[in-house]
Amino acid sequence: MTTAKEYIESGILEMYVLGMTNADETARVNEMALKHPEISLEIEEISKALEIDAESKMYKPSQTVKPFIMAIVDYTERLKNGEQMTFPPLLSRESKIIDFAEWTTRADMILPDDADNLYAKLIGHNSEATTAISWLRTHSPVEIHTTELERFLILEGSCDITIGNEVHSLVAGDFLAIPLHIEHSLVVTSQIPCKVILQRVAA
Repeated sequence: MTTAKEYIESGILEMYVLGMTNADETARVNEMALKHPEISLEIEEISKALEIDAESKMYKPSQTVKPFIMAIVDYTERLKNGEQMTFPPLLSRESKIIDFAEWTTRADMILPDDADNLYAKLIGHNSEATTAISWLRTHSPVEIHTTELERFLILEGSCDITIGNEVHSLVAGDFLAIPLHIEHSLVVTSQIPCKVILQRVAA
């Protein structure tokens, strides 16, 4: 039997708050929240955190916001249409491209011809990490992360990722972790779009 703690750590409450649960999952969350006050409190805390995060970005939206909102919408629709939730492995220096073959070989994980500079397809989301296959045609804007550790595994193409004053030149198979509180940006150096596993892990 699932305990309240296990239920909270499963990632389903974040999905619920984002409106990404199906009817059965929503009913189950509501049932668990009635039985366990700590679950109800956790839902309130998640809602507050998302609201604060949204307000903090309200006046300076990053160029990455729209593509990832669209990726969330796409992921939500896929789940509603019966796709099973999956949990990609956490990226590390030992990660290999083959580790993500379950997702990268799927017919729907492609870059549309009319996609903008940045395009993403979510392949996993829980309380620990959000994982996406992302494509960049030219670059990503300068960003600073304060609550999420960003990690990259290059699948195709190449790019230069600048962290502070240090430039890291990456090719397929390379891994890089972005530290908190340091400006970073990416420039594509290949003729083809740079395709990556992008993972954001709660700090």
